[in-house]
Amino acid sequence: MRAIAPAARRYSGVPHPASPERPPTGHEREPSRVVMAARVAGWQDRGVPGRHAAFDELDERIVAVLVGDARASYADIGATVGLSASAVKRRVDRMRASGAITGFTVTVDPSALGWTTEAYVELFCRGRTSPSAIGAALSKYPEVTGACTITGEADALLHIRAADVQHFEQVVERIVAEPFVDRTRSVIVLSRLVSRADILPPSNAD
Repeated sequence: MRAIAPAARRYSGVPHPASPERPPTGHEREPSRVVMAARVAGWQDRGVPGRHAAFDELDERIVAVLVGDARASYADIGATVGLSASAVKRRVDRMRASGAITGFTVTVDPSALGWTTEAYVELFCRGRTSPSAIGAALSKYPEVTGACTITGEADALLHIRAADVQHFEQVVERIVAEPFVDRTRSVIVLSRLVSRADILPPSNAD
């Protein structure tokens, strides 16, 4: 496992417009909060329609590298996108602070953990049940790995993983027993045709 490069020294001067990612020099001091706030606001002002406010083209390229390998070091990312390791770290830190990057994780084959059955379940509710009430009830079931409200006849769509078909049936029975549930309609996944661990920015998904 490659270790993440340690944080590089930050600097207080506002970068020159022609070279926004120049490396820090020895005489530059720790940035003040005022300067850092102005710099972040500057990035946000350059937002592109349809893109997160803090994103620009270099951010998208950095995210694309991280989606491919979340363990990549700042130096490795910098070599790919044409920035120094410290410049990459500043951008990653900013994207984490803004909420554009929500975290780092690993992907695991569910079958390796014993989850061999996968299904999607349409949920039909009685009366007027709020999405928050549905979400609160479904969060009790570890087998429900995703749930969302949808258009059409059903009120919600659930993604369920189970150890086997019998386990899946038991989970559905428990969900149907919830007081707000009228009925369900299920489909079991036979095989996955496309499976992605995460999404890429639109410009990198072509």
